[in-house]
Amino acid sequence: MKGGTILFQFISRSLPNLFTIGNLICGVSAITLNNEGFIREGALVIFLAAFLDLFDGRVARKLKVNSEFGVELDSLADIVSFGVAPALIFHTITAHSLFTQLAFILFPTMGALRLARFSAKPTVGHFIGIPITLAGLIVAGMEVFLYTNTWIVFILAVLMVSPIKVKKF
Repeated sequence: MKGGTILFQFISRSLPNLFTIGNLICGVSAITLNNEGFIREGALVIFLAAFLDLFDGRVARKLKVNSEFGVELDSLADIVSFGVAPALIFHTITAHSLFTQLAFILFPTMGALRLARFSAKPTVGHFIGIPITLAGLIVAGMEVFLYTNTWIVFILAVLMVSPIKVKKF
C-alpha cells in the first residue's frame, strides 16, 4: 500500500502546479493565436487561463501543499497570461500612436511590479492594487468585442500598482 500512498502524495503535490502550467500554456497560446491572426480566439484563451488560475491556489490550500515554488510559478504564469498576452493583443488591434505604445509597455510592466510586490509582501483578505488577473481579463474582454481604448489600458496599468485595497474574492 506504500506505493499507492507515494503516488497519491505526488499527485496531490503536483495538482496545483498542473493548473498553473495550464494557465501558462493558455497565455503562450493566446500570444501564438494573436501572432497567427486569431485575435479573438487568443483573447478567449485568456479567459480559460483565468479559470485555471482561479483553482491553482485553492487546490493547493485545500490539499495543504502550498509551496514557494508554486507561488513563484503562479506569478510567472500570470505575467504571461494576464500581462503580456493581453498587451500584445491590444497592440495588434489598436491604432498605433505614442500613447498606445506607452500603454502597451506599461501594462505588463506594472503587472510585473504588482506581482513582485505581492510576492514580497503578501496580504490577507485584500489585494493592494487591482490584481493582474482582473486587469488582463478587462483588456481581453475589450478585445473579444474588438473594442480598444488606450485610456482604459493605461488606467488599468496604474491601478495595478496603486495603493487601493481590493477585497479578495
